[in-house]
Amino acid sequence: MNKAWKFGDDVSTDAIIPGRYLTLNKPEKLAEHVFENERENFADKVEEGDYIVAGENFGCGSSREHAPLAIKGAGIKAIIAKSFARIFYRNAINLGILAIECGETDEIEEEDELEINKNTITDKTKDKTFEIEKKPEFIEEIVQKDGLLPYVKEEYLDV
Repeated sequence: MNKAWKFGDDVSTDAIIPGRYLTLNKPEKLAEHVFENERENFADKVEEGDYIVAGENFGCGSSREHAPLAIKGAGIKAIIAKSFARIFYRNAINLGILAIECGETDEIEEEDELEINKNTITDKTKDKTFEIEKKPEFIEEIVQKDGLLPYVKEEYLDV
């Protein structure tokens, strides 16, 4: 089962990946430094398929794609937040990361085991289910195809 990593409000792109690593562009290299100033050994502890759960305005700050790329490289399955900075949200979707807005993230705690279905988040630890707003079909398809570039190649370029 995949667990939740809990963060608060206004998590900036600098908190996700410090600026000194912006010369890196490979997801696995960026992942080595994800949240390194915020959570000790986060990169070593996070497991493939885990979730980030946060409050308001996740991904605020600069518009750099390095932040969602570092999260993707760390193996995070989805980011669940009350709200996202719009540019971060779009960058996450474009990179194939599921970004879910849910107003009830306060009810999810660190290390709760979660499961995401099409319209719900189930907190298996607490036996609670939270409704999530359905995304437009094309956004779901972009995420399913692992990002905007693979989506465009398959849907429009016949590659």
